[in-house]
Amino acid sequence: MLYDKLRGYSASGVYPMHMPGHKRNTEQLVEGLPFDIDLTEIHGFDNLHDPQGVLKEMSELAAAVYGSDRAFPLVNGSTVGILAAIGAMTSRGDRILVARNCHASVENAIALFGLEPVYITPETDGFTSIALSVEPAQVESALESDKDIKLVVVTSPTYEGGVSDIRTIAEAAHIRGVPLFVDEAHGAHLGFSDGFPENAVKAGADVVVMSLHKTLPALTQCSLLHVCSGRADADEIRRMLSVLQTTSPSYVLMASIDLCLRLLDSDKDRLFYEYERNLERFGREVENLNNLSVLWGWGHARRGGSCHALRHKTRETSPRLMRLASVFDADPGKIVIVTKDTALSGYELADVLRTEHKIELELAADSYAVAMTSVCDTAEGLARLANALTRTSRSAEC
Repeated sequence: MLYDKLRGYSASGVYPMHMPGHKRNTEQLVEGLPFDIDLTEIHGFDNLHDPQGVLKEMSELAAAVYGSDRAFPLVNGSTVGILAAIGAMTSRGDRILVARNCHASVENAIALFGLEPVYITPETDGFTSIALSVEPAQVESALESDKDIKLVVVTSPTYEGGVSDIRTIAEAAHIRGVPLFVDEAHGAHLGFSDGFPENAVKAGADVVVMSLHKTLPALTQCSLLHVCSGRADADEIRRMLSVLQTTSPSYVLMASIDLCLRLLDSDKDRLFYEYERNLERFGREVENLNNLSVLWGWGHARRGGSCHALRHKTRETSPRLMRLASVFDADPGKIVIVTKDTALSGYELADVLRTEHKIELELAADSYAVAMTSVCDTAEGLARLANALTRTSRSAEC
């Protein structure tokens, strides 16, 4: 594998008369940084933009693990994948259908490639102000009204974990000859367990971008772009990536992608079994909070087991485990803590958890905050969050 190849080369005694400038001289450098495996495209280590060897093997593994036709490792995050995919799938002046809750990089792609956006707006929950799913009917209506739309762009899951009905949206687009691109940056972990929603690759999207580093054990900036059908030109996407992505890709990051994929390939069943059990336990521990509410695993009731039972209790039967009605599905790994109608805002809750409990949340907003979990979270870590929420909830009375 790539990591072993890098380690072996580092120990081989070959002197690096090439960049990077640190020359893997760990005796003179700060300990803890992987200078000893930070290489460039020297002989035997392939080329990210034209992979023929070990990096081609990694790309093929990514496609096999996720079930796509072709996969491209990304070292500039999902942002570069979004830019490249939209640029490759459109021509200047094209009209594209975009959900209003898209990532900033989608808007940047629209500006960069001279596209004309046609916006649809997901419904917003009146209590929490969280954007819900993109409805297939919204996509169908827009495509029927505007025959010039060349691409549909949907973000799923959202930052808060809301998942749209990608399968039905894909069908609506494809029957009209329009490809679907899904920004699944927050969903690289989906599709490996019945306790989580189906991922967009399997649901019928034509191109999918996902950030391994957000919810799987990979270093920051490690992402993947998947081509899933012939409606997208994989060679044009590869060309666009060679334009937009660095010509000096980090081998440390690529090794991280490789290790993450191999872990999924060999041990996903154990990882996700333990992950689900930890989330179930967390759900039981926060079921009876005094004031705060946990919007955890909110969504479409199609998965079984005790985790399902916890996720789909309504506010009437379990006031502190809430569910939003107008959403297709949700990622149980995104724990949304609702502060609406309490003495705390989401920002204040995040500050309390940071200063009093040494827990740093992913996101804070006016009426809620988000704890992002992954397969690497321990039972002890989630118990610590549950305990902190229990203690904070007692003092969060209106």
